[in-house]
Amino acid sequence: MSGYPGYNSGRYGPPQPQYHQQPQGNYYPPQPSYGGGYPQGQPSPQPPFGYQQQPPQQQYYSGPPPPQQQQQQYNGHYQQGPPQPNYASRPGGGPAPPPTAPQQFGHGAPNSYNFRYSNCTGRRKALLIGINYFNQRGQLRGCINDVRNMTAYLSEHFGYKREDMVILTDDQQNPMSQPTKQNILRAMHWLVKDARPNDSLFFHYSGHGGQTKDLDGDEDDGYDEVIYPVDFRQTGHITDDEMHRIMVRPLQAGVRLTAIFDSCHSGTALDLPYIYSTQGILKEPNLAKEAGQGLLGVISSYSQGDLGGVASNIFGFIKKAANGDEVRERNLRTKTSPADVIMWSGSKDDQTSADATIASQATGAMSWAFVTALKKSPQQSYVQLLNSIRDELATRYTQKPQLSCSHPLDTNLLFVM
Repeated sequence: MSGYPGYNSGRYGPPQPQYHQQPQGNYYPPQPSYGGGYPQGQPSPQPPFGYQQQPPQQQYYSGPPPPQQQQQQYNGHYQQGPPQPNYASRPGGGPAPPPTAPQQFGHGAPNSYNFRYSNCTGRRKALLIGINYFNQRGQLRGCINDVRNMTAYLSEHFGYKREDMVILTDDQQNPMSQPTKQNILRAMHWLVKDARPNDSLFFHYSGHGGQTKDLDGDEDDGYDEVIYPVDFRQTGHITDDEMHRIMVRPLQAGVRLTAIFDSCHSGTALDLPYIYSTQGILKEPNLAKEAGQGLLGVISSYSQGDLGGVASNIFGFIKKAANGDEVRERNLRTKTSPADVIMWSGSKDDQTSADATIASQATGAMSWAFVTALKKSPQQSYVQLLNSIRDELATRYTQKPQLSCSHPLDTNLLFVM
């Protein structure tokens, strides 16, 4: 477990129930209401269209439209969009902007697949979730502050409008604004609904994360990554498989989804198959490291007299070594996407993330580092930003942020959002 000095609670695992009352607040953009019978805040503008509807039956991406049709969609959809920076005319050079032409996948993905980078000049929508788990054991302090800070940053620096944001936090009076499992899943569907090429979607989660046994064989470590809604004890967690199915699979080529997970065990929380190092190099499975970990597990079990554990570690490693490449190849075939999905996570799958106090404010370490790094230097490449975030975290924490993508990424390109 990691944590800020003087505060013992990190973000490891689900919280435990303790009390029943929740504090009230209403300082975020108002969300849809159920109607009578619940406490209501002040009258407010309507939420984004369609958010109250039930999750739709999704139509997954089946290929890009013909060029003429695609251009017509672009002209009809984006002419009212916010003005965008001219990346090509930046003084002093710097990272190149993303290309507009279709790109080949390679790296073991199906030969028939192309993907497109997004230039993020279209519509902008954001879903931000912050869960402090009030009056539950394992309560966090900084997650709602993370959402507040990220909301302001998106509005001030990237042109996101408050009416195009859905914000779920567990201090709000409106039951539709609570980060319950049902509300989170509904909002995920809303986020990606009707997305078109060059739209920029943003997803931010700050709260508890964990792992659960993988049931479909798509994880080489045998565990799915999960997030915990505020009502997880009644309704259960949300797995990376489910989040990938809802927020990644429906997107067509050229749609950008930027996701930030400030939670434990979040390295592959969207099941994106391309993971990059701080050198900008695509990571490969490290069987030598796995071998060392397997051997350590055997030694630990033997020293404790656990012969069953010895056998489990030995055969578990043999199975992992034999199946690791197969799992990765299958993920490249099934989890790639023609969309432009980028994920920044606060820790590796086997790490915890810190709930910290910075400048006298409780905050999540990853959320703070992401905003801080971009405020210091807005024009960074992907690999530069990954290293900047790591540098910010390294002054206080051991957790290592991760960069993953739905397609092979040129990490020297300019990060846009």
